[in-house]
Amino acid sequence: MTDHNGTTLTDLVVRPQRIRRVAVVCAVVIVAVFSTTAAMLHGDATGVYFGPADQVAMATFGVILAGAVLLLARPRLRVGALGVGVRNVLGEQTFPWELISEVSFPDGASFARVELPDDEYVTVMAVQSSDGARAVEAMQRLRQLQHTYASTTTRGN
Repeated sequence: MTDHNGTTLTDLVVRPQRIRRVAVVCAVVIVAVFSTTAAMLHGDATGVYFGPADQVAMATFGVILAGAVLLLARPRLRVGALGVGVRNVLGEQTFPWELISEVSFPDGASFARVELPDDEYVTVMAVQSSDGARAVEAMQRLRQLQHTYASTTTRGN
């Protein structure tokens, strides 16, 4: 997040670790499998013939599928004086501190969440239970920043 002068106001940036590693490995395997399959496509005794266009299409499909898997590595949480920026698989939303009621990680949940007015919330896929202690540290830091910035914005009004 930046202000209108382009100054960076990001005090905390969190990205999931475990799912990123898994997504990258899966994407590499998918590309390898589809590329190998594409290279092995050719005519056989059944009379079916696969041409160069079929091979390119198979490899391209593998790249597209790998790209879709890599979307799971995209989540990010950014926190600064302006508020909280939550980027999940698709799209990013920024919430000013005035709108944030609480940040929480409910028991049994896979992801943290930003609580908004009227019982609404936004899932924060960047803070995942599968990251263990790293997720706990991220939540502690997020709560500290919320306390700091929320009290500043309340005093300013």
